[in-house]
Amino acid sequence: MKKVLITGKNSYIGVSVEKYITEQYPEVCSFDTVDMRDGTWKEKSFSGYDVVFHVAGIAHSDSGKISEEKAKLYYSVNTDLTIETAKKAKADGVKQFIFMSSAIVYGSSSKVGKKKMITRDTPVSPANSYGDSKVQAENGIVLLADECFKVCVLRPPMIYGKDCKGNYQTLRKFALKLNFFPYVKNERSMLYIENLCEFVRLMILNEESGTFFPQNAEYTNTSEMVKMIATANGRKIYLVHGFGWAVKFLGLFTGLVKKAFGSLTYDKDMNVYGVVYQKYTLLQSIEEIESEQWNRNSK
Repeated sequence: MKKVLITGKNSYIGVSVEKYITEQYPEVCSFDTVDMRDGTWKEKSFSGYDVVFHVAGIAHSDSGKISEEKAKLYYSVNTDLTIETAKKAKADGVKQFIFMSSAIVYGSSSKVGKKKMITRDTPVSPANSYGDSKVQAENGIVLLADECFKVCVLRPPMIYGKDCKGNYQTLRKFALKLNFFPYVKNERSMLYIENLCEFVRLMILNEESGTFFPQNAEYTNTSEMVKMIATANGRKIYLVHGFGWAVKFLGLFTGLVKKAFGSLTYDKDMNVYGVVYQKYTLLQSIEEIESEQWNRNSK
């Protein structure tokens, strides 16, 4: 059994991975979590842990320009803290360091109506300090890798699941309130939280190193996803064609439109691992999320 230390208390991904592996594969790992906010983690020994799963970080919640103070915070937490944690892990004899990076290192989504496909040859091109803070963290920890200290970098696209924050909850509100929704032709790589959890389990089990790009098996169309959410809740929502121009116009004034309706996909060859980790299709994942929400509301 491998001993895993999660750096980042109460993080959505950290909590989800621990719960998933503990419940479904109890013989694989044991977990501890350390809070990274107050600096007391520096006094904790990492000795005896096989893996450090680093999920601590400042999430990207900006759609426009940010203050200089916020930019410094991104670099302080997402870059400096990550590198410092990796150095401590290596010094204390940890064998593997898994870092949650992001597809944001390739920049933002395309404009509405345009495609953006990332391949293995696509260079990183962060569009903001958040993305650059992730790139700088990757660059710093990769230099620490050797035969005894394996560095595993994950660059997932948008993650969604039960109790997640962000775009999924916004789309869910539309699905539960509207009878009509604009159909916009786009494609997005996304990753259901339990597909990610299974992928992380495989990374730990196989002691992987390198950079990986986990994603769902199929791409997501934003409008169709809203319809799936509505259907899972027993509602009918009609997708209306011909309003793409209006969505494009709104995109001139807010970055939120591009985040929701722009395109950003990984080449599907990039998600091939050799072991199937995508246990849920897009439809199955939405049905899982919404059935859980339905059960809560009916209690």
